[in-house]
Amino acid sequence: MPDPAPTPAAFGLSRIGQIAVTVHDLERATAFYRDVLGMKLLFAVPNLAFFDAGGIRLMLGRPETAEHDHPGSILYFTVDDVHAAYETLAGRGVAFVDRPHVVAPMATGDLWMTFFKDPDDNTVAIMAEMPRR
Repeated sequence: MPDPAPTPAAFGLSRIGQIAVTVHDLERATAFYRDVLGMKLLFAVPNLAFFDAGGIRLMLGRPETAEHDHPGSILYFTVDDVHAAYETLAGRGVAFVDRPHVVAPMATGDLWMTFFKDPDDNTVAIMAEMPRR
């Protein structure tokens, strides 16, 4: 008999699935991480490159807004179901800046994300690779 799903009170973030690093010259940065540091390039899409950092995905990307145009990282926590995690965290008072949405089609489904701010205004995200609906 399978274990029951965790109750909302038992839910907690723990696994980091992705870290974003802002770059201004994506081609130069990709070459540095791939060729200089020897990191494995997983895939690239327009304006983004993804590397394997020991099971954690490192995303290089140009800043999408002036707010993100600075050195720093965004913590992306991996969850099994982005919609359930969104509802749980929203129920705990987390103010999301958007709703869960598809950011990239993947071979086995879609990559979903949603973003929120921590108390110091740092951007944090939850993400899940989920089967297509």
